[in-house]
Amino acid sequence: MPQYLHQPQRRIASIDLLRGVVMIIMALDHVRDYFHTEAYLYDALDLEKASPALFFTRWITHFCAPVFMFLAGTSAFFMSRRKSKKELSRFLLTRGLWLILLELTVVNFLWNFNITFPNIYFIVIWALGISMVILAGLIYLPYKLILAFGIILVAGHNLLDPIRMNENNLPSFLWALVHQQNFFDWHGKNVLVAYPIIPWAGVMALGYCAGILYTAAFTPEKRKKYLLILGTTAIALFIILRFINIYGDPSPWSYQSDGLYTLFSFLKVTKYPPSFLYILMTLGPALIFLAFTENETNTISGVISVYGRVPMFYYLIHIFLIHLTTMIAAPLFTSFSWKIWILKQPLWFTEELKGYGFPLNIVYIVWIAIVVAVYPLCKWYDSYKSAHKEKKWLSYL
Repeated sequence: MPQYLHQPQRRIASIDLLRGVVMIIMALDHVRDYFHTEAYLYDALDLEKASPALFFTRWITHFCAPVFMFLAGTSAFFMSRRKSKKELSRFLLTRGLWLILLELTVVNFLWNFNITFPNIYFIVIWALGISMVILAGLIYLPYKLILAFGIILVAGHNLLDPIRMNENNLPSFLWALVHQQNFFDWHGKNVLVAYPIIPWAGVMALGYCAGILYTAAFTPEKRKKYLLILGTTAIALFIILRFINIYGDPSPWSYQSDGLYTLFSFLKVTKYPPSFLYILMTLGPALIFLAFTENETNTISGVISVYGRVPMFYYLIHIFLIHLTTMIAAPLFTSFSWKIWILKQPLWFTEELKGYGFPLNIVYIVWIAIVVAVYPLCKWYDSYKSAHKEKKWLSYL
């Protein structure tokens, strides 16, 4: 076994910081989902309808899921330095299955506040869980094969785009779990598959492989060099492939009425499932961020890193608080009843929500308030985890 696998574990400040940044940005997208008056009228990236401010508000949140998934893989690599393969595989398998169960129960309720569970979502926590289950088997392979697996899934999965299965049946559902966003009616339940296995499992595998950069084989200077090379290469490849409009995203860009919206068209890449270009566009800057923030220690980075050290805990409480807040705001500031927020249809397809909401500037105010409000809880939980490392169940939340 390579010597670097036996090194003592230490937290990497830049990784906690990056994860904290994307968790904070993620809350902006979810607040917009629940509060913005235009969220139920059209796609925030619709070039014919979205303002520049709205486009940017939605676009910047594209970084969240890929970075979150990538860093989950990196964290798994760090665990491999203190666990045997069998122990790590068991942990990834059990935590992955736990996350899938969490998605279908607790997270489902938090999104909908409906105890009859009319909506079933396979979204980001499901994707995180199933990717961990897959990684539980992958870790037995040689490092180079894991890397090849990640590259093939991420770079090659757009070859599967022509395969479309849109029937309301089991084969279509299974294909949706693999590679196609789709919506199903199952015995009166609304089933939304938004995060297929491919390429998310590949993103996590690449994150696992990136963990090697934080071993003794790489000095800080060498690590920074490699992160910059990888990050700039990803961005350059994104620009080149996007410009030639041949491969990497099912939706080509086009010239618009002005330069700004032409740029928006260039940046409007596909998220469901995330295209090769989407992943290049988001992970490239993330790697550069890691290169420049390894030694970043100040009050602001310390606060942001708290969110990054308790991402699952943060995820659960921020959805609950956002949903509860909009339920309270509905009768107080609008003509809508709080009951509309006991959702019977997926949030993004609920007709009765049309006309509800607030301007974008209010969305930003609520976003900041939510992030600030959850900080004391995250700080408490972070301290609790640090003081009770012997409690293994804490690693599942």
